[in-house]
Amino acid sequence: MFVSSIILLITLILLAGIIFAIYFAIRSIVIRKNNNSNNLEQKFDKIIELLEKDKTD
Repeated sequence: MFVSSIILLITLILLAGIIFAIYFAIRSIVIRKNNNSNNLEQKFDKIIELLEKDKTD
């Protein structure tokens, strides 16, 4: 009885660890994609600024 309880506890701890690892992996991927889109948006804004500045000159 005692050994089976320990095995169950270890299994549940491992399962929780796997779930948290998947959660943080997906979260980091989503955050990285948002940063890339923000960088791309900033680059486009800079290009538009330079083009508008070039038009006025």
